[in-house]
Amino acid sequence: MTAQPLNVLSQHCPSHRVLEMVAGKWSVLVLYALGGRTLRYSELEQSVGGISQKMLTQTLRELERNGLVERRAYPVVPPRTEYRLSPLGESLNRIVTDLGLWAQDHMPAVLTARQDYDSQHSK
Repeated sequence: MTAQPLNVLSQHCPSHRVLEMVAGKWSVLVLYALGGRTLRYSELEQSVGGISQKMLTQTLRELERNGLVERRAYPVVPPRTEYRLSPLGESLNRIVTDLGLWAQDHMPAVLTARQDYDSQHSK
């Protein structure tokens, strides 16, 4: 049996599903928050504005399952858990950081485009 070539545009390709997971709103923000540092769960929750505990837990589990985040639990009371990017996650974080910086740097142009669009289409 010959392996099919990977094609991220094909809905049947596993790379398509990985891209969907990585490009998800919460995944990108969690990866961005973890860039170059180790954070406890509560620190992550504070860093990523608007994320619920449920979504943060789900996102961290999925990122860990896919080898992008490493979780370390300490046997102490109260429980302490830390998260950091794995080497694979660090390689992706370069792209995520560039994306985050692009969003910040180009926000004025995006806002102008929105205003122009809205004024043209509100008639």
